[in-house]
Formats: sequence, structure tokens, C-alpha cells
Amino acid sequence: MRIGSLHLPGRALLAPMAGVTDSAMRRIALRFGAAAAVGEMVGASALARGDLEARQRLDGAGLDAHIVQIAARDPASIAETARRAEAAGAKLIDINMGCPCKRVTGGLAGAALMRDPALAASLVRAAVGAVTVPVSVKMRLGWDDASRNAAELARLVESEGAAMVTVHGRTRAQFYEGRADWSAIAEVRRALRIPLVANGDCASPEDAAVMLERSGADAVMIGRAALGRPWLVGEVAHFLASGHRRPALSRAARLEAALEHLDGLLGLMGEAAGLRHARKHLAAYADHAPEGGERRALRQALVCTTTAEEAKRLLARLFTAEAPREAALAG
Repeated sequence: MRIGSLHLPGRALLAPMAGVTDSAMRRIALRFGAAAAVGEMVGASALARGDLEARQRLDGAGLDAHIVQIAARDPASIAETARRAEAAGAKLIDINMGCPCKRVTGGLAGAALMRDPALAASLVRAAVGAVTVPVSVKMRLGWDDASRNAAELARLVESEGAAMVTVHGRTRAQFYEGRADWSAIAEVRRALRIPLVANGDCASPEDAAVMLERSGADAVMIGRAALGRPWLVGEVAHFLASGHRRPALSRAARLEAALEHLDGLLGLMGEAAGLRHARKHLAAYADHAPEGGERRALRQALVCTTTAEEAKRLLARLFTAEAPREAALAG
């Protein structure tokens, strides 16, 4: 799939998720075959005040096809943030017009931009004019069911130079309730000439195939389903390209990925902060580990651990042959 000057080698992308798609997770997803992995949202105001987390999210060192998602509510801010993202190595810059979080929409960013198409268009125009890399937009179906304007907004941002649009198949009012409406995304497909990516509730290779059929999209973007199994995006990409599933990932390969993820977070944040951030990931790896009588106890131990050494030992127990509970939790 070609997005402006950028060529993506597949049809499955990892979605941006604040607090989740850290650089370690993105690196693993790419290693397993994801066509692209979008970074956590970088807020223009946080970056302008020198926020450490925002600066870390901007950094894509060692990542192929580094993609940065940005959020702002005025053209000057979005242009400056886009320039900084390109300087940090971004090969594609995505503008967030879909986040339903009140903290974001209250600042007239994220999904709130769907209520102000003129402002949304001015942001795309400013970003496109500020950088040489392609600019994309991620949005929802609309603010609510009474104002489903994704097709109109998508056509507008395309006219301002957007090179790709991603649509999550829910309105902002839904947040993450109910089911994503993949068929509704088809209206956006009919409105666009540029690549369209469908997002929302894609949890398996088979889901992806149905999602593409119903939406008419060119690719799928996978979010929450990849938590604890970042290899899923590559599995979907393989299925869409070949028509068949990869062999199931071995326990050893899953353990290797979990340890790589943990080590990446420890290297990025240090032991204390890295372990705190890793808790959601460790719990999710446990949720997707092979069934066993100890899994629940090991999951609880993982989210409570205070040392990297213990976390690694527990992960090894989780993904190796079942051992007596007292041995698994000893120490």
C-alpha cells in the first residue's frame, strides 16, 4: 500500500493507543510482520512545554517506518509539532481526530474536531504545508449517530492534502461500547481516492478479511486486540496476503516477545517506572498465555512484582511447562 511517498509492505497496521503502543511494543509488532506501527499520541501542548513522555513518544530510534500521531487544536501548534515529528524521523504523521477521551475532546482536539470541519481542514492544511512526509488523519464515524459526517470530513481532509484516512467504526458518543460498524465505513470508501484504513474490533485474521469486505478499505488497523499479543498484527498481514494462517506461535517465541517487551521498557524508563508501565502488558501476556492451573496466580504475581528479575522469572514460568503452584510463585 502506498501512502504518498511511503510504501507499506502489507495491509495490517498497529493502531496508536496512549499508554500502550510504546516503542518496545511497536518494535515487536514490526518484527512479526506488521506493515506499520503507529506511536502513542503526542499532544502539541505537552511537547511545547517539554514534557518528557511527549518527547519520548516522538522518538522512533531503531523503528522502521516510524509513524507519529499528533494532536492539537490550532494550525500553528500542529505545524510545529509536525515539524518536530519529521525532525525526529517520522516517515508519516497522523493527525488524531478520533480520540473520545474527555481530556482530549475538552481541549477541542481528537474527536471534537469532527464537530468543526473547517478547523479540522485548517489543521491538515497546516501540517501538510509544514513537512515533506505524508500526513494522514484518524477519525470516527462522527460525534454521535445524529452527526455521522466521516465521509464528508474525509473528502475535505483529502482536498487539503491528506494522504490516508483511518476510520474507527464507532461514533465518539459510543466510546468503545457496542460493536464497530464496519459496513458504515464503506460510505467513506466511496468518498475517497486515497487509501482508507478500517479500525475497530478486529481481533483475528478472519475478522480482518470480513472487515475489508464490508468496509471496502485498503487495510485494517488493530488496536486493543494486540495488547498481550503484538504478533497478531503480523499474523493478520500474513493471512490477508496468503489466505491462510501462520502456524501458532510457540511458547518459546511468546516468552521471547514478552521478555523483549519488558527489557525495552526497562531500558526506556528504568526499573521502577518501566515495571509500573509494564503491568498492563504483563497482565495481557498472561491473559493470552497457554491455559494452565497457575495462570491466574502468575498473572496476579506479575502485576504486583517490584523487581525486573522476579518479573522475568514469572514470565518464564508462565510460558514453560506447567509447574507446581508453590514452585512457580516461590521467592
